Amino acid sequence: MMSDIVETEAGPEAPPLQPHLSVTGVCKRFGGVEALKDVSFDVARGEVVALVGDNGAGKSTLMKVLAGAHSADEGQFTLDGKPVTVTSPNEAAALGIQIVYQDLALCENLDVAANLSLGDEPLRAGWSFLPRFLRPIDDMEMEVKARAALDVLQVKTLKSVRAKVGGLSGGQRQAIAIARAVGADSTVVLLDEPTAALGVAQTRQVLDVVKRLRDTGHAVVYISHNLRDIFEVADRITVLRHGQNVATWRTQETTPDEIVVAMTRGLDGAPQTNPSSHSERE
Repeated sequence: MMSDIVETEAGPEAPPLQPHLSVTGVCKRFGGVEALKDVSFDVARGEVVALVGDNGAGKSTLMKVLAGAHSADEGQFTLDGKPVTVTSPNEAAALGIQIVYQDLALCENLDVAANLSLGDEPLRAGWSFLPRFLRPIDDMEMEVKARAALDVLQVKTLKSVRAKVGGLSGGQRQAIAIARAVGADSTVVLLDEPTAALGVAQTRQVLDVVKRLRDTGHAVVYISHNLRDIFEVADRITVLRHGQNVATWRTQETTPDEIVVAMTRGLDGAPQTNPSSHSERE
């Protein structure tokens, strides 16, 4: 929750944003393994919150709970302060929550426009007498829709929305996957390691798109092991360790070294018995 932010003595430079998506007291078990233990987390619109932790900390599990891929065993969801239920990807999508997985789930044999409309292709008018699966696709409308989605994120590296995805760079593919999430009328975008295995130039393209997501009023959750990228794009950083909250810092009020210590040894370098109870630096 926003009250869990670790603040310096000088206090925040600006009033905190109101949470758009919040989860409180989330627990998730896989048999005898408790992957998440009483985790609380929130993100506001116009904000990028980085979710960090060592391998096995619970980052991916929390992302999948937020996206409805996993159902929480315990916990509450709220969207703009109203209780909601998220038990499936369809429910999450209906609430405006979209996730971009590391494998992107793009069809390499299709062009950019087709990928951006995949599963929701616009159909030509005047063919309503046929079942939906037999109606012809409106290619022009699909192209216009694709250009609009890319323009929102100011993606400049694509020469044509008719280019096959299989021939694009890793950075361009990431931009397309993010644009698809934005084009689905989302308000929350979850990004799982979006710059993994990318070169310097491609990483720059993706980070610029993430910043644009913030500017368009989306609530962005960003998982990454790259602290340099995190400190460039994130407004706040939440650390998970052994499936529990360690703390949340405003990015400008912490350092990479402090984050690494929290990831590996807990807050202030000591193991935590109840990390989620920390609301300020002790």
